Amino acid sequence: MLKKNILKNKIQKPLNQEEKIRKKKLMDICQEGFNFPNNFKPNTTIIQIHELYFLKTNEYLKTKNIKISIAGRMTQKRIMGKSSFFTLQDSDGKIQIYVTKNICPLNFYSDQFKKWNLGDIIGVTGHVFKTKTGELTIYSHTLTLLTKTLRPLPNKFHGLSDPEIKYRKRYLDLISNEESLKIFKKRSIILNIIRTFMLNNNFLEVETPMMHSIPGGATARPFITHHNALKINLYLRIAPELYLKQLIIGGFNKIFEINRNFRNEGLSTKHNPEFTMMETYITYADYKDMMQFTENLFKHISKKINNSTKVYYGEYTFDFSKKFKRLTMKQAILLFNKNIAPLDLKNIEILKNITLKLKIKVNKNWKLGHYIAQIFEKTVEKKLIEPTFITDYPIEISPLAKRNSIDNTIADRFELFIGGNEIGNGFSELNDAEDQKNRFNEQILNKLSENEQHILYDKDYITALEYGLPPTAGLGIGLDRLIMIFTNQHSIKDVILFPTLRPL
Repeated sequence: MLKKNILKNKIQKPLNQEEKIRKKKLMDICQEGFNFPNNFKPNTTIIQIHELYFLKTNEYLKTKNIKISIAGRMTQKRIMGKSSFFTLQDSDGKIQIYVTKNICPLNFYSDQFKKWNLGDIIGVTGHVFKTKTGELTIYSHTLTLLTKTLRPLPNKFHGLSDPEIKYRKRYLDLISNEESLKIFKKRSIILNIIRTFMLNNNFLEVETPMMHSIPGGATARPFITHHNALKINLYLRIAPELYLKQLIIGGFNKIFEINRNFRNEGLSTKHNPEFTMMETYITYADYKDMMQFTENLFKHISKKINNSTKVYYGEYTFDFSKKFKRLTMKQAILLFNKNIAPLDLKNIEILKNITLKLKIKVNKNWKLGHYIAQIFEKTVEKKLIEPTFITDYPIEISPLAKRNSIDNTIADRFELFIGGNEIGNGFSELNDAEDQKNRFNEQILNKLSENEQHILYDKDYITALEYGLPPTAGLGIGLDRLIMIFTNQHSIKDVILFPTLRPL
């Protein structure tokens, strides 16, 4: 019994005084017949009322006697003797409600309405008018309590500012902070803009499995689950790449998938273990075509969401009508590291010393390209503020990309950086099955030396590749990070409704 009570206390904190009062009010009105009614039907929304009548005069509104039914949450309340005002809030906005004792049923105003709390959900019928100060208001004819709340809302003057509570109780953030609501509405609009752009450019939207028998398409650590009926372990998708390319082999020419991926790695302002990305493939195109496609997409999103090609991100302004900057990885390293000379990037011993000074954890099997890539990641990435394509990635860290036809030490690959964040990754796809076999084997060797057991040889993909993958360009875009740019947010948690959080 003692253990049961301890568990109960951990799950449910004791009610404070206000919560006890609210619970008593609920018990009282339930005894009077309240049963959380579900028969109130609004015929409009608050934003529609503002759009239709904001510019109308009070004389016009009186003449028309416009009757409406709306519902929402009571967020402010002013009791003034025989009449009162309160603010009603729905998902689109707020409007003032006027209540007078004279029009209410007998004793309703004093015995019921005055006892309702901020946060209660109310149905209102009435007509539209303007106060002496010109504020659009609903003169209530009837009020219906739809949901009685047991917990108080955050302070109306200060809103909800504690980030821990914002992320753990997103519903309170959305109720209290209008800006948060706008961000997530904008997120939905952006995703719809991207999907429409792809469909209008003759891409076919497809779906691929989220549970894989072999983790592939990227080198991240996967989440592992177990299928009871088949008695096998499965991996949550870290990338859809290998399945999508099988569809290209099957005959599709232009495909995309907006998908959820899962990577069992750290949490930060840039990383969430569960994230959204778009991956797309175009046959008979190369990585340069895909860079142009990416520029067109960002320009299109900006025009649609902002009616401008300019986007403001913190202290920076990005103009997506301009060509994005392009640097090779080596050029970027030399630009931001004045102590590194061009010849240093060809000397593995010098690069080992640089990584040692930068406190980079190295692998004994690393080749020259691994060191170059790690120095770039450590010293350059966060400094790439304006939209920049980094090209010429070392072949050692590009196991699925085609080798450059002139310099076989680099891949025909790019990554896009904006605001110090990697936003997208694209390349000309490797379609040489024998080369792909060798790359997979080398990848496994490197990971085994790091005690990583999750890199496995995907023989099914190699078999598919042996049937012939046409020349193809691919692109993956991290949509959460893209949305950060277009909503001027600097933490990924602020654009994901329910981010992964550490346990309390």
